[in-house]
Amino acid sequence: MQQSRLQPEGVATLHGGHSRPPSKALHLPTKIAMSTRPSQPVPTRLCIIRHGETEWNAQGRIQGHTDIPLNAAGGAQAQALALKLAHQRFHAIYSSDLARATETAQVLAHREGHAVRLLPQLRERHFGIFQGLTAAQGAERYPGAYLHYLARDPEYDFETGESLCRFAARVTAGIDWLVLQHRGQTVAVMCHSGVLDVVYRRATGRVLSAPRDFRIPNGSLNWFHCDGEGWHLETWGEGAGPGSVLTQPPE
Repeated sequence: MQQSRLQPEGVATLHGGHSRPPSKALHLPTKIAMSTRPSQPVPTRLCIIRHGETEWNAQGRIQGHTDIPLNAAGGAQAQALALKLAHQRFHAIYSSDLARATETAQVLAHREGHAVRLLPQLRERHFGIFQGLTAAQGAERYPGAYLHYLARDPEYDFETGESLCRFAARVTAGIDWLVLQHRGQTVAVMCHSGVLDVVYRRATGRVLSAPRDFRIPNGSLNWFHCDGEGWHLETWGEGAGPGSVLTQPPE
C-alpha cells in the first residue's frame, strides 16, 4: 500500500533502524503552529489508535524515536483492529512515520483502499538518554533523571530528548492541523501511547504533570471529535483486553 509523506518545513525524516536526531532540532511548522480555529464548528471525528506490539514493548524498553517494527503479536493486533473497524469507513488514514505505527496503519489502509499519510508530528516523544532502557535500568543508571520521569516534570528533556511541554505542543499542533484539513470528516490516526496521553489529557482537562491512571493498550480504539468548542472524548479503549492500569507504561 502506498504511503504519502506530509513533510512540512523543519521536520526531519527517519532512515533505517536508528533514532532520529535529538528533538531540540525539531521546530513546529509555521502553517501548523499558526492555524486558526474554523469560523463554524463543523465536528471532525478521529479514531486514534496505538500501534501494535513490538519486541521492545514486550521487554518493557522505552522506544521513543527508535524505529522498532511490529512483532508477531503486533501484526495480529493490526489484523484484529482492521476487523473491528470493518463497519467503519474513513475519509483518510494518517500515521506517525515510525515503523511500528506505519505497519499497523497499512493493514487498515489495505482494507479501506487508502494510502497511508505520514505525519511526523504524530511521532512518540523523544526520551533522550532513556531510549532503549527499561524503567528499572533508567533508575539504576540515571537516578536523577528517573525522579523527573516519575514526577512527569513537564520541562525535563532527558538531556538529549524532548520535554513533555514541547512534545505536547508538537502533538497538539499536528492534531489541530489535521482537523482543519478534514472538517466534518472521519479520520483514522495511528500513533503512540505518548501521543494518546496528550490527546486524552487535552480532551478531559487533565494537566500534563498528573499521574497517568488510564490504560493505553496496543491496538485499542479511542474516539474523539473536535469542533469549534475544543476536543471531546467519545469512547476510550474499545476492544482492549483485560489488564491493570499502567501509570507509567513503556513508550
